[in-house]
Amino acid sequence: MTLPDQTRKAVSGDIASRLLGWYDIHHRELPWRITPKAFTRGDRPDPYRIWLSEVMLQQTTVEAVESYFSAFLEKWPDVEALAAAPTEDVMKAWAGLGYYSRARNLKACADLVALRGGRFPDTEAGLRELPGIGAYTAAAVAAIAFDQRAAVVDGNVERVMTRLFSIDTPLSEAKTEIRALVETLVPPSRPGDFAQAMMDLGATICTPRRPRCMLCPLREDCTAILAGDPERFPVRLPKEDKPQRRGAAFVAVRDDGAILLRKRPEKGLLGGMTEVPTTGWTARVDGRTTQDAAPFPADWRPSGRISHVFTHFALELEVFHAQIEGDAPEGHFWSLAHEISGEALPTVMKKVIEAAIPGATKARRP
Repeated sequence: MTLPDQTRKAVSGDIASRLLGWYDIHHRELPWRITPKAFTRGDRPDPYRIWLSEVMLQQTTVEAVESYFSAFLEKWPDVEALAAAPTEDVMKAWAGLGYYSRARNLKACADLVALRGGRFPDTEAGLRELPGIGAYTAAAVAAIAFDQRAAVVDGNVERVMTRLFSIDTPLSEAKTEIRALVETLVPPSRPGDFAQAMMDLGATICTPRRPRCMLCPLREDCTAILAGDPERFPVRLPKEDKPQRRGAAFVAVRDDGAILLRKRPEKGLLGGMTEVPTTGWTARVDGRTTQDAAPFPADWRPSGRISHVFTHFALELEVFHAQIEGDAPEGHFWSLAHEISGEALPTVMKKVIEAAIPGATKARRP
């Protein structure tokens, strides 16, 4: 049954009102946020902080992001400072957070915003013109930083909406439907708080497993609760197995503990990050897996095997370790033992080095 427009607006307004009332009391305290009380006092979010946090939070948990966010702010407290930073320093600070194209886009975006006077656009359309900002990030920054009425839909919101309305369409095919429903719920006042309230509801109450439905402010409206099976939503298609790729990695160490590294090409997987020499594995093809594929002759000895899962494939690397002397080969450089922890090493390379030299990637004093 289709509800009349006025009835639908009343239902939507009631949902928003109850959700915001819940958020005023139960909101998460996060370092990039302005609390509801502070907002009422006239405090407003810093667009730089909101943008930085939203880029970091893409496909990454709040728990993983908080320490990186604080470290970035300490190094680069505003967009002009980030724009002035060398790209290599930004990549080093990002190391371990994953999805490294985000870091490259972050720097490109900061450069452009700084060039335009240091002010972020305050509309979704204007934000979409910036490097690395897609539909979700544009909506989130517009709503939270500029209080624009925008439909902000992340994984938490998708889960809330599919349960609230019992959406049987598989999630991968229901994106447009979910966004349209969110648009009907966004209130004209406090749209930023509404967006954050929806995300908090999904993160703390409407969780993937064992949702705390009795504590939900929207339980009276939730059709999945009424049907008795909220965990059935969102509906997902069966996952395809990720292809398995293999290769080898070579950890060369100098007598003083320095490790031989090189920089990956700027474009492509792990672009611009630092690595030990490896064989030519990619997301589509295997690399060689024996010490015969080493980049130069040495007494290469097996140091085990590491596994790592990327978004579209899984990787196994055979790790080899050798003590060598002399200058770094062309295209490589020596990183001293106390500098390793500050290099732009992705997690897969930290695993490789740790397999060969336990503790080598941990911070240490010179």
